[in-house]
Amino acid sequence: MRWLCSLLGSVAAAAGAAGAAAQSSPAQQLQFDVAAIPATRDSFVFLLRGEPRGFAVWQYEIRSVEMGQDIVFTARSEFRPAEEERLRVVLNRLTGAPVASFHHIDLFAPGSDTVMVEHDLDVKRGDVEGRRRVGRRNGDVQIIPVSKPLPAGAVWSSYVLYAAAVTNLAPGDSLTVPVYKEFQDTVVTVSLVAGQPTAVQVPAGRFEVLPIKNEDFVVYVTRAAPRRVVKGETADRAFSFQLARIGRVVPSQP
Repeated sequence: MRWLCSLLGSVAAAAGAAGAAAQSSPAQQLQFDVAAIPATRDSFVFLLRGEPRGFAVWQYEIRSVEMGQDIVFTARSEFRPAEEERLRVVLNRLTGAPVASFHHIDLFAPGSDTVMVEHDLDVKRGDVEGRRRVGRRNGDVQIIPVSKPLPAGAVWSSYVLYAAAVTNLAPGDSLTVPVYKEFQDTVVTVSLVAGQPTAVQVPAGRFEVLPIKNEDFVVYVTRAAPRRVVKGETADRAFSFQLARIGRVVPSQP
């Protein structure tokens, strides 16, 4: 979800009293224990002001490769009437390092000349390489080559969304991570804050969760295995996505 990742990465987090105490000392480095991501298929419903507006299906696969194991995250979503998208992200299960990212979005805004954006990227010898494509309403497609060094410890921008459940955040922590923004070809620092444990009710059931937030967005993640994202919402609660169903993995194409 391009717009969702932008919300999560747009500003530094603002903490409450517990978070302010944590910020009085140097911030820890945000870490993702991606080995804790379960192999599962999660379906979500999108709600805008309480009305259903679309869906998303997230799937996590564990694959054996020559040098170990990878996590393959695939997603498909539709937010009516604005956009449809497909996402495939690969990361090293042992280190959490980015391996590859493909993201295709079809846009349906009447006033916009852009009808499609896409990136297809790989990490090779510490550099992000590949291309971005931008489609225009008149049929023209612009192809933009990408070759940029990836700083040590940097992650794909979507990590702060789909891997939020396996961070090392504890209540009140304020942690940071360098994020590579695939569509802008830039690296930014993202700060997140963990709130206090709570419970949420979503279509898939009731879950004990830890809120992870910045000024614009909150993601609710479980802390007991299998750890997963079960809900996300904007600060004004106008938009949310909620876990609707937990299913079996459907093997995707390599």
